[in-house]
Amino acid sequence: MVLRCEGTSNVPALSEGTTMNERVRSVVPLFGTMTRIPGGLMLVPLVLGSLLGTFAPGALEIGGFTTALFKDSAMPLIALLIFVTGTQITGRTGGPVLATAGTLLLTKSLVPALLVVVLGSFVGIDGILGVSILALLAALDNSNGGLWLAFAGQYGDERDRGAYMASAINDGPFLTLLFLGASGLGDIPVIALVAALVPFVAGIVVGNLDGNWREVLKPVPNIVIPFFAFSLGTDIDLASIASGGLTGLALGLLITPITGGLVYLGYKFLLRRGKQSGIGFAAGTTAGNAIATPAVVAAADPRFAEFVGTATAQVATCVLITAITAPLIASWVLKREGALQSTTTPTETADPA
Repeated sequence: MVLRCEGTSNVPALSEGTTMNERVRSVVPLFGTMTRIPGGLMLVPLVLGSLLGTFAPGALEIGGFTTALFKDSAMPLIALLIFVTGTQITGRTGGPVLATAGTLLLTKSLVPALLVVVLGSFVGIDGILGVSILALLAALDNSNGGLWLAFAGQYGDERDRGAYMASAINDGPFLTLLFLGASGLGDIPVIALVAALVPFVAGIVVGNLDGNWREVLKPVPNIVIPFFAFSLGTDIDLASIASGGLTGLALGLLITPITGGLVYLGYKFLLRRGKQSGIGFAAGTTAGNAIATPAVVAAADPRFAEFVGTATAQVATCVLITAITAPLIASWVLKREGALQSTTTPTETADPA
């Protein structure tokens, strides 16, 4: 049984002379199993990578192509995915992409950050229930752009994939520093933003100059997502969940329902996406590089130095927890609201791969 979003398809087109049975036959249905899990193309390799990174951290440090592909490939492969996403943007979809990105930035970053700052005005920087204002901001005001691209590639369309631009802005310490009132790092956000947008803009140019590239690159997401997800996972130490404690676990479990829920409302009432609004819950995540945000903030404002250790562990826990909860909740809402339909073909019944 395969879940598909209405109007989209994740199944690569058959090449000439290839039958359906030849395409789906597998000794072990690895790809089919992964695609049945919500966000599985990213989630399964991410968890496998984190297991390896936790229990055998030196296994992929042997160098050569092994380290290049399984340990160090995340950034270049995500950059490639961003370029490919740009090639799919045309004049017809440009406006909706900007509207979607703006809605994501508003509901996932600006509103949650503002609410945390308001809370801080009442409770101080110590925060509440063992979670400092620093930890709250670092965990809430950003999103996992890689997971968003993976989920949007499976269940969304060009508008959703192009909205990754919101992650280019909220990824890293910029918004946390901004909302905490820190200063002295004014040049970093501009450089980071330009660097994140260059592959996207280049993709837009190439895709609009030559439509053949747009068609050739369509299968790329299914190819690169599992590899960069595994690479990201190798940097996640599962011991961070233990050091983050119950507070980190509780915070991680709340992020998707709260911030993903805000994006869902933005999709439903601002973008009017109807039953596809459940995609918004996939933005309810914490970005991997948010783990470094507490230290960056403390360097800019020493008042937060005493919170860095605990906040870092709590944010690391949120990264892993939200990578699991966001695609699960998003796909459940999509299915519940009728945006996913179950289709079973005779071939799929005979061969579950």
